[in-house]
Amino acid sequence: MDWWEHIHADPNVLNGKPVIKGTRLSAEFIIGLLANGWTQTEILENYSQLTETHLRAIFAFVAESLREDTLYALP
Repeated sequence: MDWWEHIHADPNVLNGKPVIKGTRLSAEFIIGLLANGWTQTEILENYSQLTETHLRAIFAFVAESLREDTLYALP
């Protein structure tokens, strides 16, 4: 998925956090909703400007962002 077609960062919008184009809904906010138990259906019902494609773009963005990171467990 070409997530960059749906997500961008603008220093003038939410201090440059990645957002869905044309909204002020950040990828962080949407992932937070999912982490708090919201379903994709609930998100789409409550944020009518979003589509399933937007959600897939967020997932692709997060996956690509994490691909380069390494987490180390500290003793």
